[in-house]
Amino acid sequence: MSVASLSRGDLLRALAVVVIWGLNFVVMKVGLQGIGPMLLGALRFSAAAVPFLLFVKFPNLPWRYVAAYGLAQGLGQFGFLFLGLQMGMTVGMASVVMQTQAFFTLLLAVPVLGERARAAQWLGLAVALGGLLLIATAHGEGPGQMTLAGFVLTLGAGFMWAVSNLVARLASRVADYDPFPFIVWSSVFPVLPFVALALWMDGPQTVVQQLTGIGWPAILSVLFLAWFATLLAYSLWTRLLKRHPAGRVTPFSLLVPVVGLWSAWMFFDELPLLQQWLGTGLVLMGLVVNQLGGWWQSVRARRNGP
Repeated sequence: MSVASLSRGDLLRALAVVVIWGLNFVVMKVGLQGIGPMLLGALRFSAAAVPFLLFVKFPNLPWRYVAAYGLAQGLGQFGFLFLGLQMGMTVGMASVVMQTQAFFTLLLAVPVLGERARAAQWLGLAVALGGLLLIATAHGEGPGQMTLAGFVLTLGAGFMWAVSNLVARLASRVADYDPFPFIVWSSVFPVLPFVALALWMDGPQTVVQQLTGIGWPAILSVLFLAWFATLLAYSLWTRLLKRHPAGRVTPFSLLVPVVGLWSAWMFFDELPLLQQWLGTGLVLMGLVVNQLGGWWQSVRARRNGP
C-alpha cells in the first residue's frame, strides 16, 4: 500500500481514534474531580498494563524503545495534561491545544526521521494552526476562559505527544512489532514515576484517602482511560504510524477538538464562542488541504506526464 494515501480501513481507524480522544477530555475531568492528577496517571497506566502482563508477550523490540514511549506518552503527555486540567485548562480548550502535537511532530520528523514534507502538508498545517490560534485566543467571561498555567502545561503535553510519535516511528524501523503488546508493556514504565509524584505532590495521607474514598465515577474514568483511550486508541494510532509517515497520520488529530468542543458543551456546558467555531472550521479546512493536497499533486503529475 502506498504511503501517499490511507486505505478505507486505516481511515476508519483514524476516525475511531478521533472520537475516543475527543471524549477523553471529559472523562479526564470527571476523574480529576475525585483523585489527584498524578494518582489518576498511576491508576490509568496500572489498569492498562497489569491485567495483561501475564499473557501478553514483550514486543519484538529493544526495551529502550518501549521505555522511551511509555515515559514520553504516559508520564510526559498525560502528566502535563492532567496537571493542566487541574490548574484551569477547560475541557474544550484542552482538546484544541493538545493538537499542537501535529505541528511539533512535523517539525521534528523532518530532521529526526528524515521524512520529506510536501508543500500541501505545510500549507494544511499552517491553515489549521491559524484555526487553533483563533480558538485558543478566544476569551470569554464564562467557561471559555483558561489559565496561563493550564495553557502552558497543555502545550507541554502536546510536545511530549509529538516525541512519542517519533519514538513509535523509530521503533517501526527497528522491527515489525505488534502495537497492542507495545502499548501494554510501555504502560508499565510511567506507573512508578506517577506514584512517586503523587506521594511527593499530594502527600501519602492524601493519596491513601483518595484511594480508599474513590467512587464509581473515578473508577469508570480510569477504566475508560486505560482500556479505550490507551490500549485501543493508542494501538490503532501506533499501527497507523507504523504504516504511514508521521506527517500524514498526525493531522487527523486535528479533528479531536471538534469532538472535544462538542462534548465539553454537552457535559460541562462549555459553550464555544463564535470565534472558536470559526477556528474549528479552519482546523477542518487545514486537514482537508493536508490530506487532499498530495492526491491533487499526483493527479496533476499524471495529466502532465508523458
